[in-house]
Amino acid sequence: MRTLRRPLEVTSFRGRPLSPVSALRENSIHGPQRIDRKAYRLRVDGLVNEPLSLTHDQLLAISPRFVKVVSLECVQGWGVTFLWEGFRVKDLLARAGGTKPGAKVVIFHAHDGYTSSLPLDYLTSRDILLAYRENGVPLTAEWGWPLQLVAEDKWGYKWVKWIERVEVSSDASYRGYWESRGYSNGGDLGKSYIP
Repeated sequence: MRTLRRPLEVTSFRGRPLSPVSALRENSIHGPQRIDRKAYRLRVDGLVNEPLSLTHDQLLAISPRFVKVVSLECVQGWGVTFLWEGFRVKDLLARAGGTKPGAKVVIFHAHDGYTSSLPLDYLTSRDILLAYRENGVPLTAEWGWPLQLVAEDKWGYKWVKWIERVEVSSDASYRGYWESRGYSNGGDLGKSYIP
């Protein structure tokens, strides 16, 4: 009988040290979400030409696969630097036939009802990832399985976990969970998160 081994966590990448996965704090609104792998579907809809409903296995098959070292900074004063692995948001949108005229933002919906949005231009002009691994190991329920948005250069409240829907919208004024409670909708690092 073969014993399956869990992949070893990577501690550095190209000479750059990485934070241990255990350093990531679980500070979600409703606690870790346990999602049924067989029932899970990622919906991609709104202002896209070909709405999608993808299984977890289909997500893992999206190419090209990207890896990128990115730091997550929380407004609570802590941060981590991980090697994230997944696929680019722009490649997912291309798989959905591209966006329709009037598309301005993408709203990310989590399994627990949490939402946040980011400008379409920000997501498509950079290699912004939807990650399914960190430091070479698969995400767990505590850290956002099945998908974690890697919102580079944004405060941690923009990094949506447990993503089950990616909605392309024309509503540039959309406010997610924290943004509707007074946090900056831009969420840019280096700027106050309270406008």
